[in-house]
Amino acid sequence: MNKLFVSLLLTMGVAGAANAADPIKGDAAAGQAKTAICGACHNPDGNSLAPNFPKLAGQGERYLEKQLHDIKSGKRTVLEMTGMLEPFSEQDLADIAAYFSSQKGSVGAADPKLVERGRALFNGGDLEKGMPACIGCHSPNGAGIALAGFPHLSGQHATYVTKQLTDFREGERTNDGDAMTMRTIAGKLSNKDIEALASYIQGLH
Repeated sequence: MNKLFVSLLLTMGVAGAANAADPIKGDAAAGQAKTAICGACHNPDGNSLAPNFPKLAGQGERYLEKQLHDIKSGKRTVLEMTGMLEPFSEQDLADIAAYFSSQKGSVGAADPKLVERGRALFNGGDLEKGMPACIGCHSPNGAGIALAGFPHLSGQHATYVTKQLTDFREGERTNDGDAMTMRTIAGKLSNKDIEALASYIQGLH
């Protein structure tokens, strides 16, 4: 097995164990009433129609809550959300995460010309580049591993995925933890690799 892949899994496993305790339980019903401000960009049910805004429906609750906290604290920069989360308490963020996680996500379509390369990278990585397969953390169908906080990817907009992978690669997004897991992996991807992966993920279900 790829040594880098094993190393990353072990590191993420330790990180996941260290953050296993989550004292705040989100309430999806309460969260729905708190998401009015989110609907303009992400749609009321979390299935954003704009390709630059991520779909939140069906996303892992733990992952969503972490992103909301990171955006509010400034660990993750999203210009469109600057200051928007300031009024929300930790319970509010947990409720919002629970609501969007409970919604059913929609699926898009992949570019047929990019499917073969995208599938190869997602399922098998790239041995020559030392890049591990995406399925190790995000599962073969892109569902992610909710309890570990590894995000659900299937059906996500290709435009959004492209930006996130590029931001990780360029060091513009750094909230993947001290292990720098995504920055390490994205650093091995070319623009064409990212394009193929993003397209494949958009059509994955």
